[in-house]
Amino acid sequence: MLIQPTDRGLYCAAGDFYIDPWRSVERALITHAHADHARAGHGRYWAAAPGVALLRHRLGADIDCRGVAYGQTLTFGAARVSFHPAGHVLGSAQIRVEVDGEVWVASGDYKRDHDPTCADFELVRCDTFITEATFALPVYRWAPAAEVAREIAAWWRDNAAAGRASVLFCYALGKAQRLLAELGQCGDLPGDTAYLHGALVPLTRLYRAAGIDMLATEPVSDRPRDHDFSASLALAPPSAAGSRWMRRFGEHRTGFASGWMRIRGNRRRRGYDRGFVLSDHADWPGLIDTIEATGARRVLATHGRTDVLVSYLRQRGVAAEPLATDYADGPEGEDD
Repeated sequence: MLIQPTDRGLYCAAGDFYIDPWRSVERALITHAHADHARAGHGRYWAAAPGVALLRHRLGADIDCRGVAYGQTLTFGAARVSFHPAGHVLGSAQIRVEVDGEVWVASGDYKRDHDPTCADFELVRCDTFITEATFALPVYRWAPAAEVAREIAAWWRDNAAAGRASVLFCYALGKAQRLLAELGQCGDLPGDTAYLHGALVPLTRLYRAAGIDMLATEPVSDRPRDHDFSASLALAPPSAAGSRWMRRFGEHRTGFASGWMRIRGNRRRRGYDRGFVLSDHADWPGLIDTIEATGARRVLATHGRTDVLVSYLRQRGVAAEPLATDYADGPEGEDD
């Protein structure tokens, strides 16, 4: 195998490097800055240039991290390597590895829908494709993000008319900024500013520094303790639900923006008033269409419903296998 699983991560012996390793290594090629793919303790990091600031924020400003332009070719031993947009979050990348004419692509996490906060997915043809399987069930099919943003805006308007705050839970890296960008393109909002939980503030600033246009924001902590948040929208990570921080909003309604909200039972179990189906991963048609379009003769599926995806692909004559990794694969993971 050109890329093989080890106890440290996915290893390419021809180039002596790892892709998204989960234990300390000397050479780490990183697909994106989510914590299950980008971990501290490696000797040197390589990542797509738009994501380097996010990696430094999360792993330390002093890490040895080299930014690589999308499409730029690097040589590691006998391997030729390039990074290509994955469409997942800012700076996310697929990693193409070629050795002696054989091409593998490790896609990391990806989505096919347009996202104003990151480069659109680039199709890269290959012999072997390593794909995620986070939402690898036919029930997972996404509506256009602009449509979901309009649903959120209408929910915010209804709550504002009733004098209630709207608290929308979302993951801190990628999802929060995508929501702010999509809402910024909506008209007729109840306000021109969204308030942010402290965990979202530095990441949102990094997105703004990268030139991403979003709805205006202000940290909740900048408002006095007695500030009236009725009619306001606040964004917060799921960990804030049920915390003392929520007391600042008085009467309020809660929502959660996630692909997991496609299953209504998930919203009820988590106790949210509303669920909005918006994911930064490919849905079922996106996974199948992408795999077919790569032309890959072999597919390795990881982190998610690999059993369903592998079975489906095998029925269609594709040589598919599950690939064990240490990445998040469920609703409690960092991203969705």
